[in-house]
Amino acid sequence: MTFSADPLRLTTVLADLVTTNSVNPTLVEGAPGETEIARLTTRHMREAGLEVTRYEPEAGRPSVIGRLAGVGGGPALMLNAHYDTVGVEGMEAPFSPSIRDGRLYGRGACDMKGALAACIEAARLLHESETHLAGDVLVAAVADEEYASLGTADLLERRARGELAFDAAIVTEPTSLDLCIAHRGFTWIEITTRGRAAHGSRYRDGIDANLRMGRVLHRLEAFIDELQSRPGHALLGPPSMHAALLEGGSGISTYSPRCTLKVERRTVPPETRESVEEEIAAILDDLRTEDPSLEVAWSTFFHREPFETTPEAPVAACVSRAARTVLGRAPAVIGDSPWMDSALTQAAGVDSVVIGPHGEGAHADVEWVDLASCARLAEILAGAAADYCG
Repeated sequence: MTFSADPLRLTTVLADLVTTNSVNPTLVEGAPGETEIARLTTRHMREAGLEVTRYEPEAGRPSVIGRLAGVGGGPALMLNAHYDTVGVEGMEAPFSPSIRDGRLYGRGACDMKGALAACIEAARLLHESETHLAGDVLVAAVADEEYASLGTADLLERRARGELAFDAAIVTEPTSLDLCIAHRGFTWIEITTRGRAAHGSRYRDGIDANLRMGRVLHRLEAFIDELQSRPGHALLGPPSMHAALLEGGSGISTYSPRCTLKVERRTVPPETRESVEEEIAAILDDLRTEDPSLEVAWSTFFHREPFETTPEAPVAACVSRAARTVLGRAPAVIGDSPWMDSALTQAAGVDSVVIGPHGEGAHADVEWVDLASCARLAEILAGAAADYCG
């Protein structure tokens, strides 16, 4: 079955979404979050023929789910897109969408309101075609992906409790219509060295925590080189790590009593939180062995697993077939570097894959999405849903 998207209708929905400020308040103090865009998205979903339910895992942080009900007996598919954005500092007109050379510009256009507009258009195409699918199609506009993924995590918890049902997910992060079957994860680790505060002139009394952190940094730099020399993942390359934040000392004439380092370790399949933690622990244990007086502690304060599936998995195969019909060729199979909600859905036992429109400037001062690719994405999603949901 083939579908034909309405580019004008899709662009109108996308422009509405971009006009609506939905900056994540966890990232930018005082930002509005998702309340207003949830109302707007609800209206567009209902106009597309969907039954809409609103979920609010935290006050002021709603997600909305549009449901196109199947006749029963088939698997259910979730089309997933987040509608929160990062901040707008440095942008000239972040909430005044403009169209130039087939591209719509504005905050969130690429990441990822263009995809959300395509999801809504795909559901509308299915509804208007009067295709009687066996399984449900859900369009999930989720909150907070840019920080802690409250929205998708909440939907998965509701699924585990039996409040929601979906068997597969297409996460529509921008991929230029390539089929993404793997992406990196990450682990955030805090390392602290302890010293002893003393007046800067009392060198016999003071112990400099900052210099002791220097030993840690030196060892981590060697470890990063070792990471980069690993064969890595076929689509993602080797794992990586960087020292992101460093803080220590209380005054220029005081020996630093404490120094804190926050590192980000980007992982590739099949790495896990446990394997990352074992490596960090081994490095710091070696340093303690070399100098038993070294006081150093560490902890993991946030972690997200990497994602991996196969092109032959049921939903990936459906997307690939639909893309071949729409594009006239098989989509390229890729891995991508950013973390996405697909890692959460796959880990929860939901067959998942990633495909989205073409665009650039996510988190940057100039952000745009290609409108033609949004229309093609809508057609691919509709075709994949018809295939998967029967």
